[in-house]
Amino acid sequence: MSDLNSFGSKWAPRLLSILRIITGFLFIQHGSQKLFGIPADTMKVPVELFSLLGVAGVLEFFFGLLILLGLFTRIAAFILSGQMAVAYFMAHATQGFWPILNQGELAVLYCYVYLYLAAAGGGPWSIDHFRRKRT
Repeated sequence: MSDLNSFGSKWAPRLLSILRIITGFLFIQHGSQKLFGIPADTMKVPVELFSLLGVAGVLEFFFGLLILLGLFTRIAAFILSGQMAVAYFMAHATQGFWPILNQGELAVLYCYVYLYLAAAGGGPWSIDHFRRKRT
C-alpha cells in the first residue's frame, strides 16, 4: 500500500501537468478551426471576429495556448471554464437535458477540467511554476 501512495504522491503533480498540456493542445484545435479553418471543417471559415463564434475562437486558440504552456494557468482556466458553461447552456442545453443526447458532453467536460485547473494550477511542468520558483 505504501508503494501505491508513494507512486501517487510522486506522479500526481506530473499528471496534472500532462492533463493541462493535453487539454490545451486539444482546445487550441477548436479555436484554430474557427479562426483559420485548420483542421478543415464544414463551418464557414473564417468566422466573423466580432461575432460570438469569433470571440469563442479567439478565447479557444489563445487561452488554449496559455493553458498548453502553463502561463497564467489559473486565470485562463477560470475564463475558459466560464466560456464552456456559457457554450453548454446556449448551444446544448436548449436541445434537451442529457449532455450525451444534446451533444454537450465535451463542453461539460472542458468546463470542469478547466475549473479544476483554475483551482490546482498548472503543475510542475508549467511556465507559472518556473516563474514562481525564480522569485
